[in-house]
Amino acid sequence: MQPGLWSGIKAEIAIWRVGILPGLAVIGLVTFTRLFGSLESLEWMALDSFLRWRSEEPIDARILLVEINQGDNYSLTSTISDSGFVGLLEKLQVYQPKVIGLNIDRNLLINSPEDDLVKLFQKYRNLIATENILPAQIHSHLDLPPEQIAFADQILDSDGKARRSLLAINTSNGYKLSFAMRLARIYLAQENISLESSQLGKTKLPRFLPNSGGYIRADASGFQVLINFRSGTRRFRTLSGEDIKNGKFNPEWIRDRIVIIGITNTHSQDFIPTSAITSIKSAPKQVNTLEIQAHAISQIISAVLDGRPLINTWNDGWEYTWIFVWGFLGIVIARFTKSPLVNFLVVGITITSLLVISYLLLIWGWWVPVIPAILVLTINGMELIALYQYDQALRLGMKTRQDVIESTFETIHNGPLQSLAQVLKLIRCENTNTQELLPKIEKELEKLNHELRGIYEFLQQEYPSQDIKLYLGNNLVLSLQDPLHEVLYQVYSYTLDREFPCFKTIKVAIRSFEPIDEKSLSMEQKRGICRFLEEALCNVGKHATGVTKLQVTCSLIAGWYTLKIIDNGLGVNSSKKGRGTQQFINLARQLRGKFQRSPQIPQGTICELSWPVSQFWR
Repeated sequence: MQPGLWSGIKAEIAIWRVGILPGLAVIGLVTFTRLFGSLESLEWMALDSFLRWRSEEPIDARILLVEINQGDNYSLTSTISDSGFVGLLEKLQVYQPKVIGLNIDRNLLINSPEDDLVKLFQKYRNLIATENILPAQIHSHLDLPPEQIAFADQILDSDGKARRSLLAINTSNGYKLSFAMRLARIYLAQENISLESSQLGKTKLPRFLPNSGGYIRADASGFQVLINFRSGTRRFRTLSGEDIKNGKFNPEWIRDRIVIIGITNTHSQDFIPTSAITSIKSAPKQVNTLEIQAHAISQIISAVLDGRPLINTWNDGWEYTWIFVWGFLGIVIARFTKSPLVNFLVVGITITSLLVISYLLLIWGWWVPVIPAILVLTINGMELIALYQYDQALRLGMKTRQDVIESTFETIHNGPLQSLAQVLKLIRCENTNTQELLPKIEKELEKLNHELRGIYEFLQQEYPSQDIKLYLGNNLVLSLQDPLHEVLYQVYSYTLDREFPCFKTIKVAIRSFEPIDEKSLSMEQKRGICRFLEEALCNVGKHATGVTKLQVTCSLIAGWYTLKIIDNGLGVNSSKKGRGTQQFINLARQLRGKFQRSPQIPQGTICELSWPVSQFWR
């Protein structure tokens, strides 16, 4: 692995560490909150909303609801025991329904003096009456065989709304089926589909468990399923008792259908709050138990005969994996969005996608955790960006500071330090007498003083201004926004004018700077390339003893730009890497290029820096 690539990976890991730990903490906190049931009511609301938003389904014509209300000539204040009600049942039987269920309170179904109702149940075995078993079993007043009795108890959640259907339960009097399951079983039996364990034909009923979907430690006793309510404003055909008496109906609505008779008197207590479906105008936000039973029956026979999905849920492991994935996606969004506005838009789009995916999954029969996923996505996606930006600001500040230090050192290294090196060289020269030495030292020190003051004045500028400029000494400042080949020429010209001893012996100077495609180069890299040329020329001026020929070129060869400095002087042979050499190695790494300094045969030195033309991966 290339050193530069490994450094980039380590830097990326350091950035990710800023958001990973807080992000995981958020996921853990939301998970902990969910485990304690604090999000349960919100998840119920999400389920209800998704069910309510579905497109309208056609009427389930296999079920007919017969409503007995105040407009009908039945006594609802005491009991239903008159001959009129028995006549109603007799008339319905004429049209051969598959099964008739009486979803009527036991207190209204007592034996008449003539036992007409009991006799009717004995005559027609497709009549089903109800009883209550929760919290304790309360038998119907009708003396009927077990196969004509079913319990009609409804299970309500802590918010008082119905979302589950109890299909069967084991009681002290044996295993009992619900009203919905009994009627569905009778209807499907005539289609040669029987109930075996929790399966009707090839359709397996998804059993409700304590932690199914958004529920936490719910009472899952007996065999329960979630109700996949039928959507739309008209779910089932409905007739009144008077419609039946007066013959105001289509006989085909009854023939081979499931007929459910119930009381819809708005003054009765026979209504249940719901948010999953629209309710009738006379009872806003409520649905009568007659229709609730119809939904429970309809979802069973529709699943078996039509393939309509029942509501399934994932096990706990998959649900918390789902929550983790969306939380981690929030961390990723915060990492890669650079501005609050972009972050807000991306998080908004992602939340919308989450809602759409969750909605489609419910349409296909899967209820997944929506609220916890939205929470971890939103918190991680929108809050962590502040941490990332704070860390980025710190890193940028440190980088800016380091860039100032590096730039300042390069300016000093190629200017004042070169003059200081000349002073030291003069002092160490043993063949020069003091009278000749002092004027030269004074001249070099004066130059050093001038260069230091010039650097000070340059550094007084704001750093953004420095970032696009290159200081060369003698108050010469070049703009790095100019084409790079022009800036290189100015660096070349300025450096050769400096008073280095070896420049005086040069007789032939060849230069060539081709235009450079610099779209992929940063200002820092352009400055580095210019400093490389300046340093290489300074080394020729100081160390290339006897040099007579200097060749400086920048050309494009086989997809690589190469800046090459060749001299025929003696130079310095040393394996020690100085500060300048190390800087150029680092520069070559940044450019994804190469740096080398090598001797030339028979005499001289070649110093070159190469980098590729296009760097698509940067």
